[in-house]
Amino acid sequence: SMSKQQYRSEMGIIADILGVTMDGGTQGVIVSAISRRANLSHYAVLEKCQKLIDAGLVESMRAERNRLFKVTEKGIRFFQEFQRFQGVMQGFNLRY
Repeated sequence: SMSKQQYRSEMGIIADILGVTMDGGTQGVIVSAISRRANLSHYAVLEKCQKLIDAGLVESMRAERNRLFKVTEKGIRFFQEFQRFQGVMQGFNLRY
C-alpha cells in the first residue's frame, strides 16, 4: 500500500502549485521553482499549469527568457476554499 507521502491526489498537486504561485505574488514564479517546491517534473508542471490557466486560476507571463506563472484573484479564492475544505476533511479524518 502507498504511504501518505507517495499518494498525492490531483487536488493535492494543484493545491501545491497554487501555494507556490501564491508565494511568488505579483512577480510570478518560474517552472523550475514550482517543479522543486511541488516535487514534480518540468513537464508535469507545464501540464498542470496549463490546466490551471484554462480554469482561470493561474496566468502565464514572460519576463526576458523566462516563462512565469502567477496566481489570479480567482486562484487565491480557490486556494483558500481548498484549504478550508482540507480542514473539514481532516476533521472527519477522511483522506482526499
